[in-house]
Amino acid sequence: GKSTLLKMLCGMLRPTSGSVVIGGTDVTAAPERRLPRLRAAKLGFVFQDFNLLGALTAQENVELACNLAGVRGRDAAARAQALLERVDLGHRRQARPAQLSGGEKQRVALARALANDPPLLLADEPTANLDSAHGREIAELVRRLADEDGRTSLIVTHDDRLRPYADRVLWLEDGRVHAEEER
Repeated sequence: GKSTLLKMLCGMLRPTSGSVVIGGTDVTAAPERRLPRLRAAKLGFVFQDFNLLGALTAQENVELACNLAGVRGRDAAARAQALLERVDLGHRRQARPAQLSGGEKQRVALARALANDPPLLLADEPTANLDSAHGREIAELVRRLADEDGRTSLIVTHDDRLRPYADRVLWLEDGRVHAEEER
């Protein structure tokens, strides 16, 4: 249900009823051809399994996302470097994913998700493949970046350890979203 919810939020799946509005656009009613541009402009996505390209360095993985967001050349390199420094990985820019720990891979994935400076960051189980210490680091980092940038972060997870980092907790149960106090 969690991944399905995220896919509906970014317009990859259409809900059977209701609507999803992002940045004033109803993604459930928008033509398919408009959705990639909306995703590129409004959304950043952090995957549970990192989805980094193994042949590319951390810097190149983030630069590629910058390119897709319309930033190229030296500007893309500078943006990628700045994002990697923000996630405390400036010193690992030239490392390939196989040379990075799980926590480092997730920080690269987070930097990549921020390449287009999205107002909404979606994260699918961002701590699932991490030990508790690295999971905490990622939760703190997502929270800090959201606060610093005025960005909304929506994390779907089974990990109760993320609760202290949330402003609001919702539950997905039997296909319905409930506020925590309704549970």
